[in-house]
Amino acid sequence: MRGNIEGMTTALPLASPTCCTPARAAVDTEEAQRVARVFKALGDPTRVLLLSTVTAAAEGEACVCDLTEPVGLSQPTVSHHLKILVDAGLLSRTQRGRWSYYAPVPGALDRLADTLRELA
Repeated sequence: MRGNIEGMTTALPLASPTCCTPARAAVDTEEAQRVARVFKALGDPTRVLLLSTVTAAAEGEACVCDLTEPVGLSQPTVSHHLKILVDAGLLSRTQRGRWSYYAPVPGALDRLADTLRELA
């Protein structure tokens, strides 16, 4: 194919051999699924508020009985949201008698931030 620039006829270069080099993802499939699960868990404002409340607890953990009032939801609904955060690896759960206590998983948010930096 030829182009015409100010009366000159020039040959257009062929495609670079590197243009078809397969791209490599910054994370593998397993890590992508883990990160997506975390973002899905954080995709609900109630869960973000619960995570923030547990993380800010002076004792380093919070009882489910203390988490219903800040979000204005029933205990079973709060427990459901907390289970999703536990399944995503953001919170841990300890049972004491009839009450469940939740604590942030050490380093979970740092690992998520590191993964995001790798993607950038």
